[in-house]
Amino acid sequence: VGVGAIAGDYLNGGQTGLVGIALAHGLAIAVMASATLAISGGHLNPAVTIGLFAAKKIDALSSLNYIAAQCLGAISAAALLKLCIPPAALTAVNMGTPALASGISITMGLITEITLTFFLVFVIYGTAVDQRAPKVGGLFIGLAVTLDILIGGPITGAAMNPARHLGPALLGGWLDNLWLYWAGPVIGGILAALCYKTCLE
Repeated sequence: VGVGAIAGDYLNGGQTGLVGIALAHGLAIAVMASATLAISGGHLNPAVTIGLFAAKKIDALSSLNYIAAQCLGAISAAALLKLCIPPAALTAVNMGTPALASGISITMGLITEITLTFFLVFVIYGTAVDQRAPKVGGLFIGLAVTLDILIGGPITGAAMNPARHLGPALLGGWLDNLWLYWAGPVIGGILAALCYKTCLE
């Protein structure tokens, strides 16, 4: 949905805009996290899984299985988009692959991804993992994704999710800074989960 919205923005001459792209990502996460919450915890993101593993909320084998499924899902989604969207549009938007904007250094990008993912995983922990939370986690997780993209989209593409970067990067050939889009979200996810577990749970 996120890559499709980015390509759609190109196809409609920029009418979708940053707000529309942010909402597309956020709504997709809100509905799919809600739909899968009872099945798998609605992780959908290796940074979430690794963060919750660090907080001892999921075991190592389940974590590896989740991460493999998340990455395969992202690659499959990117392949499906190549069947649905004109190649010229996907090429024009680099397959919707998150990337550092002009003037953004590696350090700036890394700190941005750490911070954005910290917000996301903190919200996930507080609304979906904590048993005291009201059962509306998916909505607030989607809103967290939306607000992160509104600020981080123009800086790093606001991946917050290694799989979200990996799928289009692999199929589109835009593998620059692949490590950053794993390191930033994973560090942010671990920090958020440990912070919540230690200070608030």
